[in-house]
Amino acid sequence: SGHNQLPPPRNVTLLSKDFDMMLTWAPGEGCPSDMTYTVRYESQDRMGKWMKVPHCKNIHRTSCNLTCVLPNFVKARARVKAVSGQVQSPWVESQFKEYHLDVELAPPVLNVNVEENLIHVTASFPLATCVEGFSWMYDLNLWEAGSEEKVGKNNFRKNTVTIDTTALRGNYCLSARSSFQSIDFKYSEFSQPVCVLLNHRG
Repeated sequence: SGHNQLPPPRNVTLLSKDFDMMLTWAPGEGCPSDMTYTVRYESQDRMGKWMKVPHCKNIHRTSCNLTCVLPNFVKARARVKAVSGQVQSPWVESQFKEYHLDVELAPPVLNVNVEENLIHVTASFPLATCVEGFSWMYDLNLWEAGSEEKVGKNNFRKNTVTIDTTALRGNYCLSARSSFQSIDFKYSEFSQPVCVLLNHRG
């Protein structure tokens, strides 16, 4: 019954961005505007068993957040179909992705607290609950504003690091990136620099 089928969704992509795993797609050619979409997924350890995704059933938007739905440590893929009234499109499948190996890291958000001769830097992420247990590392750079030369480089696992600034005077900037070791190291972009005035007399 190809005649009463909707055109299938296009550009169906499972992509990992900023610790999230998202399925995205574009409407099929010339589709009506009142369409809804339904998403399912299967994992390689249970091939042929397409699992429902309750929060992505009959949705109007063209993306579905699968972050805490897809299983960890196993490749999975998703599929989507369009529905309008009694008519639906064929399913269209994404490629397989594995959360750990394919995750795109987000830069951390830095909170900088300046005390006399010390800076406390706290790094945080808007992380989904299911990935909080991953062991991120941070690379933190410190440099004098306007200079290319790094004064301090820190690699740390804890969320907070304290830097002794006794010897520093003037305007200094901090920026950090996150890294994660799966098979090899992955790195995020560096965060937007945060600049602070140190040991300012008066």
